[in-house]
Amino acid sequence: MIKIVTIIGARPQIIKAAALSRAIGNHFSNDITEIIVHTGQHYDTNMSQVFIDELGIPQPDYNLNVGSNSHAQQTAEMIIGIENILLKENPDYIVLYGDTNSTLAGALAAAKIHIPVVHIEAGLRSFNKTMPEEINRIMCDHCSTMLFSPTQTGLQNLINEGFGLHNEFPYSNENPGIFHCGDIMFDNSLYFKNIASEKSTILQEYNLESGKYILSTIHRDNNTDDPKRLTSILSALIDIAEAENIAVALPLHPRTEKMIKVNLDKEILEKFNSNNLIKLLPPVSFLDMIMLESNCKIVMTDSGGVQKEAYFFNKPGIILRPETEWVEIVDEGAALIANADKELIIKAYQSLTKNSAIKYPSIFGDGNAANFICETMINNSAKKESQ
Repeated sequence: MIKIVTIIGARPQIIKAAALSRAIGNHFSNDITEIIVHTGQHYDTNMSQVFIDELGIPQPDYNLNVGSNSHAQQTAEMIIGIENILLKENPDYIVLYGDTNSTLAGALAAAKIHIPVVHIEAGLRSFNKTMPEEINRIMCDHCSTMLFSPTQTGLQNLINEGFGLHNEFPYSNENPGIFHCGDIMFDNSLYFKNIASEKSTILQEYNLESGKYILSTIHRDNNTDDPKRLTSILSALIDIAEAENIAVALPLHPRTEKMIKVNLDKEILEKFNSNNLIKLLPPVSFLDMIMLESNCKIVMTDSGGVQKEAYFFNKPGIILRPETEWVEIVDEGAALIANADKELIIKAYQSLTKNSAIKYPSIFGDGNAANFICETMINNSAKKESQ
């Protein structure tokens, strides 16, 4: 029996952790004991607890309750809290997801006391080091013992950075193992799609008709905190909605809701608030998000996860950032990068919605990433014990 400590802190990590916890419960309960640590990075109920309840994740064994703060202070508090838990629990592995401050804190705390780090979503690169997420994911990868990449591009990024591909059990910091295992979020999307269809009433609640609305999410601080960028994005949404007579479903991240009132041009703010086609939603649950993604006409987002989930459900995407770590979906022609440029956003919408030949080949695995990750951890520990 091996023991793992899973670190969650932000909404996407909670959702990803559901796939691993489900795999452990269904197939590996005699082989893996999981301790869940919530850092409290997302502390709002709508951004955290609702996902734990809805997705059937075991309640966290620990909650650090760090809340919001500067990057440095938040990360420092997490490192101290995670280190104390690791020293107490003495796990075989710490499991980290993605690229948040919780991820970075877990990697640093574990590496310093020689707890092997397992990084899920390893190898992703935007090649924009002004993004905090880019620093977090690079640092975590280079602290890791086993790195699981959701895409072939991610695997190649790791090889380019000096990781060897043909390593053998057992893995260590000096001999890390890298794997192209598929995307754990694809596991979740396949599993929860039918459940969402049965349980979610989000379309009825907001009078959204399948295939006849735009889904948009905006949460990155370089968009929300920059008046020019925020105004440009929302002006594009208003113009497209009016020109095409199409509804826009916009689940509002708490920061976005706050900054719209602060940073949006007054004239645009008035148009935004008075436009009946713009439907403002509170942060939605994962099942509701699946319904919104799988039934929309097109997705416009600055979220890396939502870009990818749009692809899972064969929906074209407009990326409201200057780059993406999910380059495959752009290469396939299923998404276009428009940044926060109003004219580019409008042109991207016209191009994608008029293109009936977009293909969505399988590039994110077969839906069994979580099982592969569990088996790899078990086999690695077995090999270490046999030596």
